[in-house]
Amino acid sequence: MKLIDSPPLPTSPEALRDALARATAQVDTVLLGKMREVRLAFVCLLAGGHLLIEDLPGVGKTTLAHALAATLGLSFQRVQFTSDLLPSDIIGVSLYEREPGRIDGGTFRFHPGPLFTQLLLADEINRATPKTQSALLEAMAEEQVTVDGRSHPLAAPFFVVATQNPLDLAGTYPLPDSQLDRFMLRMSLGYPDRAAEQAMLAAPDRRSVLDALQPCLAAEQVIALRAACAALTVSRALIEYVQALLEASRQDPQIRIGLSPRAGLALLAAARAHAYLAGRPQVLPEDVQAVFTVVAAHRLAPASNAHGDRDALARRLLDATPVR
Repeated sequence: MKLIDSPPLPTSPEALRDALARATAQVDTVLLGKMREVRLAFVCLLAGGHLLIEDLPGVGKTTLAHALAATLGLSFQRVQFTSDLLPSDIIGVSLYEREPGRIDGGTFRFHPGPLFTQLLLADEINRATPKTQSALLEAMAEEQVTVDGRSHPLAAPFFVVATQNPLDLAGTYPLPDSQLDRFMLRMSLGYPDRAAEQAMLAAPDRRSVLDALQPCLAAEQVIALRAACAALTVSRALIEYVQALLEASRQDPQIRIGLSPRAGLALLAAARAHAYLAGRPQVLPEDVQAVFTVVAAHRLAPASNAHGDRDALARRLLDATPVR
């Protein structure tokens, strides 16, 4: 019997925008009162980056990751990072397997770990040792992993959402700057406002809400949306504005290490995604300003005499750098 191929998913510009609007609206119904944070999560996804959520327990970090996976139609894996977690527990392992019917022959076969998915939730990533944390570096940068000299490509699109608790530092291993740099965006969710929290308390159990979510997009459409974002026009004047922000971070006496060229590329990619979500055909300075703090703050290394945290330093840079 001949199988009937499923029809191709719509990828016209209008269909993609409509599907994206439905997706963001659906996640908004799960994470009440957090429209800005939901948009930033979609910005990170569409820009081809990875997301670090740093906040207190119980404010919706894991719920956001589950809602994104269900809404985007992506395969999903959650890994709870602990001090005894090994790199092979995430990547996978090669095991020697005998050939059927033989006792003198066999081969090593790679058994992929939970990293081989499309949306990976790395929960409490700073509770694992640096060796295990670094197991994500190649995957996040190259969308592949190398085991025993062989490269194994990951599924596309590949998106990491990592969480960490900024206050409970007992038994944690803070991410080094080189690993923080692999995350395009770092953001916090914060407590919901009064109206959103009341609606949340009166709503059904969060698990039942997540189970009821329907895919609004598919992997092929997410890839097409990423391509559409990357194609948005960026003017020469905007590039000069981004470069001025980079230079200001390197000249500020309260910043020991400023923003790298990679940070500038991440800023432009995030600004393109922000403009696309806003329905604009080109990137404006407002798009850069909307994403600057969440892209730049975790990449700044404050000087020993600096006043304020990294977020405050990033906001000060933004305020002090005029649009050219």
